[in-house]
Amino acid sequence: MNAESSSLARRARIHAALGDPARLAIVDALALGDASPGEIAHTLDMPTNLVAHHVKVLTDSGLVVKGRSEGDRRRTYLRLRPEALAVLATPRLTGVGRVVFVCTHNSARSQLAAALWKQRENSEVASAGTKPAARVHPRAVAVAHRHHLDLDPAATAHVTDVVRRGDLVVAVCDNAHEELTGPVWSGLHWSVPDPVRVDTDEAFEAAYADLAERVDRLAPAILPEGRP
Repeated sequence: MNAESSSLARRARIHAALGDPARLAIVDALALGDASPGEIAHTLDMPTNLVAHHVKVLTDSGLVVKGRSEGDRRRTYLRLRPEALAVLATPRLTGVGRVVFVCTHNSARSQLAAALWKQRENSEVASAGTKPAARVHPRAVAVAHRHHLDLDPAATAHVTDVVRRGDLVVAVCDNAHEELTGPVWSGLHWSVPDPVRVDTDEAFEAAYADLAERVDRLAPAILPEGRP
């Protein structure tokens, strides 16, 4: 079994262990402090034999460890292993030199995504289009202004003039993703509805909110180039 398969198997065991409401309640009870099985049984109003069963599943999965009391050696305390929960987080993307957001015209979604990234992250970012417009859409400029984003209304560019080796390309529209699909273009796809089709402030605000949530989810998953 290779390292990736081993990691998936470990994550699957942890997910399975957390799939029972009682075990999830035990994990919640241990989130901020340690407790004995008896204390868990009392807190959760659960029979001690059932607690013992669930604790065995949690310890076998690596989520919980047992330790003897330094006072009453007959007593056992349970401790949560937060690092085990951490493996459930989004897999990391390694070796990313720069993030490049791409849409068709580079006039709205890709511009807003790049501006959001610039606002939140201290790392290189760019945007581009497969068929770039002459200027950024006025409503994109307006929504960027409302959310204090740095956006240049004249800075549109073609994808082939922007993307370079080592970039993580994020296609933020379906058309761009389908145009760029292939061995040369490796990256991510965000199916964000085109606000220009509707052309209302509400549509642009919805696109902004969608992109902001996705940027916040992606940023912690990226391990910059040169870091192990």
